[in-house]
Amino acid sequence: QVQLVESGGALVQPGGSLRLLCAASALALAYSTIGWFLKAPGKVREGVSCISSSVGSTYYADSVKGRFTISRDNAKNTVYLQMNSLRPEDTAVYYCAASVVFTTIKAMCVADHGRYNYWGQGTQVTVSS
Repeated sequence: QVQLVESGGALVQPGGSLRLLCAASALALAYSTIGWFLKAPGKVREGVSCISSSVGSTYYADSVKGRFTISRDNAKNTVYLQMNSLRPEDTAVYYCAASVVFTTIKAMCVADHGRYNYWGQGTQVTVSS
């Protein structure tokens, strides 16, 4: 049974950093497109950053460009989201998801959320002083 488990969420002050982890079991993340999504109260789910399986193409939402970095360690079957210069508006539950299909890296993050086969349970990120 495929499981994605996120970790690394916490309460952090504005300007601080966090590193989120997405670890998988029964699924080789190296062969999957991985996305990080956020869900804030009262708002729709948004794609934050995505990475493709083959050449490792990446996409970042405009709101996180220059602050967040997505990466993968295939040996550890883990995908990371390094979050720097955090802002209160980054507060949300962050989910990772894996897809065995691929359209374009931008579409996989922006519009094609339904193509993701597996989702984690989420990890809470709270940015507050």
